[in-house]
Amino acid sequence: MEWLSGVLDAEGYEVGRQILQRGVAAIYLLAFISAINQFPALLGENGLLPAPRFIERAGKRAGPTLFRWRYSDRMLLTVCWVGAGIAALIVIGIPQTGPPWLPLLAFLVLWGLYLSIVNIGQVFYGFGWESLLLEAGFLVAFLGSNEVAPPLLVLLAIRWLVFRLEFGAGMIKMRGDRSWRDLTALYYHHETQPMPNPASRFFHLLPKPLHRMEVAGNHFTQLVVPFFLFAPQPVAGVAAVIIIVTQGWLVISGNFAWLNWITIVLTFGAVPDSFYEAVGFTIAPTYETTPIWFAAVVVLMAIFIAYLSWQPLRNLFAKRQLMNASFNRFHLVNAYGAFGSVTKVRYEVIIEGTKDNVEHDGAASSHWEEYGFRGKPGDPGRMPRQYAPYHLRLDWLMWFLALGSDGGWFTPLLVKLLQADPKILKLLRHDPFGGEPPRYVRARIFRYRFTTREEKRTTGLWWMREEAGTLVDPVSLKGGQPR
Repeated sequence: MEWLSGVLDAEGYEVGRQILQRGVAAIYLLAFISAINQFPALLGENGLLPAPRFIERAGKRAGPTLFRWRYSDRMLLTVCWVGAGIAALIVIGIPQTGPPWLPLLAFLVLWGLYLSIVNIGQVFYGFGWESLLLEAGFLVAFLGSNEVAPPLLVLLAIRWLVFRLEFGAGMIKMRGDRSWRDLTALYYHHETQPMPNPASRFFHLLPKPLHRMEVAGNHFTQLVVPFFLFAPQPVAGVAAVIIIVTQGWLVISGNFAWLNWITIVLTFGAVPDSFYEAVGFTIAPTYETTPIWFAAVVVLMAIFIAYLSWQPLRNLFAKRQLMNASFNRFHLVNAYGAFGSVTKVRYEVIIEGTKDNVEHDGAASSHWEEYGFRGKPGDPGRMPRQYAPYHLRLDWLMWFLALGSDGGWFTPLLVKLLQADPKILKLLRHDPFGGEPPRYVRARIFRYRFTTREEKRTTGLWWMREEAGTLVDPVSLKGGQPR
């Protein structure tokens, strides 16, 4: 039966395997740290959308989770610290030095732990890159250890994931918004994306012909290049490099959590060792014969993935293509896509508080102080920051709130601010009341735009803003509830 393992082996992808295993584990490490820092405040026992209440209401519909019968913040933190520890061990390469079953087990544990979190994360974990991380962790589990050659079927499954990720994003753009089809999408997108970074304003102010070239290049990379991932080498490697460069462009122009970073990591799985050898690196790994049991496990995994691929394949070419959808409870072989429509005007919800008596003095004459968020625009003079691949979940939800999507968490947020809840305040950049509760809070809507070069020189501001309306009139607490 040695011929079976020989057929399934893919020698010449050792560097790709190392990048895949360590890179995906690094994203898991970041995801668990993010949950440690944010989950208790957002979804914990006393969070904005308490997980225990959701579990009780959803029951089995929540999907597989370790918290099905019991949730506590302490248990959540234990799960996160265990996951972070295992991920850190993989990043430094310890499980990979053992037999093939060791990294297999390590990644499947990471996948199961994070699946337990995502399935109770509600709207705060409703992002496509959560499913992407879960699917990536499951597939990378079957890459084996340093003892055996990388399995060919696993590398092909990872290319199939990158194909769906890229081609799905390209198709959703072509179907979703005319601005992608007429090449004008980037006239707006750098300014209106969920969380701009320090370079976003520079990209927004580029000449419009360059924006059109950016969009055309994006279409080529997402709609044409992915097919060549399945071509013989060196064509597949060249296609992978094109995707990696394009994703790097997105990394330096915006904050999209770990979406671009994990895409880069996964695409390295199609870059052969010969590319590194061509620039002077020496790569000469030695492998033992792949155990039959491991080859059989890889074949079963490939059959399972092929079985689950039918619906996602149909979705790619469906008239009503689903974006960032899971077709099973395990978040495997998902549908992906991003920004099927482009927001052309940026609105921001600004939350303010006051210690004045609004009922006595009136809202207009009261002194209002603005709460500052870490990533989303607020203070017009503050330069946008770089946070990706770290995911600021509350900031992202504030962007969706400005688009008209609440999800039931915003009123609880105002209550927490009126209570000066320390866990919520810790998620903010600036609390104008120094940990003390305000008497009233309100939420106003502003239209934001990047300053022109001339405006930046004369004012020093990054943004210009003008009031566009009121989302929530001044409210205070009465009996623990806003009134």
